[in-house]
Amino acid sequence: MSVGTNGVGVQLDELTRVYGTTRALDGFTLHIEPGELVALLGPSGCGKTTALRILAGLDEATSGTVAVGGVDVSKVPANKRDMGMVFQAYSLFPHLTVLDNVAFGLKMRGKAKRDRLSRAADMLELVGLGELGGRYAKELSGGQQQRVALARALAIRPRVLLLDEPLSALDAKVRTQLRDEIRRVQLEVGTTTLFVTHDQEEALAVADRVGVMNEGRLEQLAAPADLYANPATPFVAEFVGLNNKVPATVSGGSASLLGVSVAALPGSVDGAGVAMVRPESVTVTADPAGASTVSSVSFLGAISRVHIMVPDGSTVSAQMASSAARGFAPGDPVTVGIEPRGVLVTRP
Repeated sequence: MSVGTNGVGVQLDELTRVYGTTRALDGFTLHIEPGELVALLGPSGCGKTTALRILAGLDEATSGTVAVGGVDVSKVPANKRDMGMVFQAYSLFPHLTVLDNVAFGLKMRGKAKRDRLSRAADMLELVGLGELGGRYAKELSGGQQQRVALARALAIRPRVLLLDEPLSALDAKVRTQLRDEIRRVQLEVGTTTLFVTHDQEEALAVADRVGVMNEGRLEQLAAPADLYANPATPFVAEFVGLNNKVPATVSGGSASLLGVSVAALPGSVDGAGVAMVRPESVTVTADPAGASTVSSVSFLGAISRVHIMVPDGSTVSAQMASSAARGFAPGDPVTVGIEPRGVLVTRP
């Protein structure tokens, strides 16, 4: 089965989108490499779906340019951009079989029936639904319907694949399975992809790079591990992952907190501030003479969080394997430390 396609580069440059007094996009710039999957992550109203709709041609920027494969498509209508789209709503035709749903875009492009049904069957095999071509949408689960929607988007061999919150209507287990399936399919096909989500776990799991948006701007664009470990701004540090807020003092590029000294990440303030500390970076040691006290333990399956009251009266959370957390109980005296990795220190 031949399903590959050559990825194309995408350039969104200095996009603004103004609705009345609202600036949905404010100088938004994003370059996606050929074959890359970039996830846009951010809270509701940050502009991520607006950016996707402008790339799709479903909305028009107030200013700025959109280029695909080095060609400006800012004025090209949506139906001429050769983009495949998958949205939260599956939007399958109830009167068509699964196979005919997948082949629909090819039919609209005038492809011969034999060719379009062959291509549609290939795409159903790709998403693991090869046996269900004769069924109707109402006979499928939500996860299966979304796979059909993905197969339909890929059937036209789009230059760019656009995914707008495609998993948010599904339950947690199906969402995780389909998230991994989307990534597998995207890697196999090689289509340049923009994935919009408000779910940080989803973004970190599937993307080559993740862009965090806030108020119409791109706060940071980086590989998932780099974004998580080295947030560039307080907003990114707050939005991606959990954080403890610990009083700290920065001097000479080092941050002093909880009795230890670690590197202060670029963007940290000098002097007194608040450090953003990931729970998994907090170490807890049973110590009869410890100055801190376990206040509670939260069991979360394979991992647990141990909540500790430190000497200044604030609470710090540490994340660890549940097997290690079993050794702690409320009231236990402990010593708290920080693993030697960088922290971002902001103004209180």
